[in-house]
Order: sequence, then structure tokens, then C-alpha cells
Amino acid sequence: MIEGLVAGRLVGEAEMRDGKNATQFAVAKVRAAGGDGEPVLVNVIAFAPEACAALRALQDGDAISLAGALSPKVWTDKQGNTKPVMDMVASRVLAITSLGER
Repeated sequence: MIEGLVAGRLVGEAEMRDGKNATQFAVAKVRAAGGDGEPVLVNVIAFAPEACAALRALQDGDAISLAGALSPKVWTDKQGNTKPVMDMVASRVLAITSLGER
């Protein structure tokens, strides 16, 4: 994995889920700008309570910056086109912008 920083906009809203041993975690999707101007979808999972709370405080479209471990992947759509995608285990939510601050 690569330690990285991702900045983009939240797609939908983060969800809390239950894990093993009565633990909870948050999952979210972030659309970030790729180097070629094409958006890159980042699938985010967070286990740290502070990161989970920060993700849950956001709404669809809010700006967000996250730090954590990144894994690059490739996704193939129904037409057979390949697209880059990243999986991130977010350790910190570094900056958030709520709808009222845009």
C-alpha cells in the first residue's frame, strides 16, 4: 500500500457499519481529480472513531481531504472500458467543508 493524501468531493453520504467484535467503521466514496483531468473514484473505509465521526458529519458533494493507506485498482464497466479506482483506509480526515461554507 501507499500512504497518501486525497482531496475531492464526497459522493453520497458515509455509512456506518458493524464489524466483528462489536466494532464499527465508516465507508464512503470520494470523487477526486486524476492527473489527466478525469475523475478517480476513491472507496474509503475508516476505523478510527474521529475519522468516522468526521465522515458522518458530511453531506453529498462536500469537499474533503483524507490521509491514509491507498491501493490502486482498475475497474471495468459494463462496456468493457477500464477506469482507475483507489481503495483507501483513511486514518485521518484532514479538512472538511460543509455545504454552508462552499
